[in-house]
Amino acid sequence: MSTAKLVGIGLMGFAAAVFALHSMTAKGQPAPKKSEETVKPQYSKSGYDIAPLPKDRVAAWAAKLDPEAFNVTQDGGTERAFCGGLLANKESGVYTCVVCGLPLFSSEQKFESGTGWPSFFDKFDPDHVSEVIDRSMGMVRTEINCARCGAHLGHVFEDGPPPTGLRYCLNSAALKFAEKDKAPPPDRAPGKENAAVSATGKDAGKEQAVAYFAGGCFWGIEHYFQVGPGVIDAVSGYMQGHTENPDYKQVCSDSTGHAETVKVVYDPSKIKYRDLLVAFFKMHDPTQMNRQGPDYGSQYRSGIWYVNDEQRVEAEKYIKELESQKAFDGRKIVTQVEKAKTFYPAEEYHQDYIDKTGGVCHVANPW
Repeated sequence: MSTAKLVGIGLMGFAAAVFALHSMTAKGQPAPKKSEETVKPQYSKSGYDIAPLPKDRVAAWAAKLDPEAFNVTQDGGTERAFCGGLLANKESGVYTCVVCGLPLFSSEQKFESGTGWPSFFDKFDPDHVSEVIDRSMGMVRTEINCARCGAHLGHVFEDGPPPTGLRYCLNSAALKFAEKDKAPPPDRAPGKENAAVSATGKDAGKEQAVAYFAGGCFWGIEHYFQVGPGVIDAVSGYMQGHTENPDYKQVCSDSTGHAETVKVVYDPSKIKYRDLLVAFFKMHDPTQMNRQGPDYGSQYRSGIWYVNDEQRVEAEKYIKELESQKAFDGRKIVTQVEKAKTFYPAEEYHQDYIDKTGGVCHVANPW
């Protein structure tokens, strides 16, 4: 990213500008912490990104937990037997990590063990739960943790039912339950287009939908979509290219065909796709070809990557409205409208970048 992006726009004070400038390398690229430079998506067999999360991000999420959930997940505590809120739950669905939301166990694997804690005979996905030897309390046990954020979950014992003969003994406080039709969607189906947007544009939950927008540097686009009413999440990444699992350096070489893109997960009962379109066109200049402000290259092109025909029609219709209104001083809108390809999440240091650094971008607040 160019340094002009961080110092040229907005009301940011001198100190923040200096901080942003010092976060850049001599070539104008962000200088992430060394511990985060190699962080890339790692997909499980079921399509979820299980790359270990940075400790500071986990700590920020954990700080929002209630005292018992924090004690269990962060300090390795154990809730009292027969007191957990999910012990007697018999609904169909998925049990996710209370810290990071990764699916861990399914209701189809749950059984009544009589021990006083939720018990499962198998994992949702073998890659989602890690195991370590626990020698505390004068005994040797196998501790189980969330593979993505490291949250303590409980222990596994060899006294379970067939077919595994295992009993995964969980603390309710370490889990959140999602009904079957509201389970978190995969981040990507390996070898296929993003599983979360196949066919309908809806994420696995009935009240979630997804949209993709490219408007130059993804830092600002992600930041302002994130605060939109009805927006559940916004993630920076790369789309519409021809290289699998590209990293930032490859994308910036302008040789992979990818565009810096923001994945927006939203609640359609609270915010409509058209509202997202309106916000998107307020956040950037769609008349600039392969650039936004000081940033240039095809990776900064303006684009809407639709996931179904409804989104395509809506996007094309709104662009025609803007053109008929002579918006942007009558300049030609060059925003590409294409069918969404695979979304590759960007490196961790790009996520929530503005919140982390206090920097500003070319993007205006559309809300």
